Amino acid sequence: MTMDEKALAARFALAKTLTAEAGAMALDYFNRRDTLVIETKRDLQDVVSIADRNVETFLKERVAEIYADDGFLGEEFGHDEGSSGFTWVVDPIDGTAPFVNGMPTWCVSVAIVRDGQPVVGVIHVPCSDELYAAAHGFGASLNDRPLRLDPSRNLQNAMTGIGCNNYVTPERVGAIIAGLMQRGGNFIRNGSGALMLAYVAAGRLVGYYEPHMRAWDCMAGFCLVREAGGKTLAFPGSGPEFLNGHPVLAANPSCYDELLELHVSNR
Repeated sequence: MTMDEKALAARFALAKTLTAEAGAMALDYFNRRDTLVIETKRDLQDVVSIADRNVETFLKERVAEIYADDGFLGEEFGHDEGSSGFTWVVDPIDGTAPFVNGMPTWCVSVAIVRDGQPVVGVIHVPCSDELYAAAHGFGASLNDRPLRLDPSRNLQNAMTGIGCNNYVTPERVGAIIAGLMQRGGNFIRNGSGALMLAYVAAGRLVGYYEPHMRAWDCMAGFCLVREAGGKTLAFPGSGPEFLNGHPVLAANPSCYDELLELHVSNR
């Protein structure tokens, strides 16, 4: 194993440990969510709780203790440049709205990016005790069971995840859903883009499309999908554009081109 491979393997192991620990911390908050202070951000649907902030702080501090030269980008506290070439990209609770409303479809998402590409992706789903994990060249797994996409699944015989938010007009979301259904597909939205990307890697969904997502929502899921044999739309991997929102598409190769057509026709 080369030095680079050893550095990646060590960070992959740490990411799995920290994501599971962060998930346990978030689950404790979830079980006493009625006591949490909930705040709104951009609008009444865009919420944050003390749980989001404290889980992100936990992850940031633990990474800094072990890899002080690594960069860190979190949804709640922003971007700190590093010098090692590795940047941790974290959404402490993806699906805060389901979280605060007592639904189980939320997760902790931790990715590591190098040279603009996600090389580690770990997603923990505390309510179902599921740990999705992938690293470049290491494959993808769910609770240590290898994941590999089934080419017999397609847009017509499986479900597709669709995401939306107030960066995208209702009319555009409606056109995307209509276009999917016209192609013989059907859709689901569970409130967590990161979790639906993990479902693509696990074969539970055949694809996921959202017109506007941030890096902390999708980097871990991208790594998982790629390592499971799927395809993803390019996401700007460096500079200021990495911090902005962009379209996200990840899918089984059996239907990637169809979903790409849906994206192109609804930009």
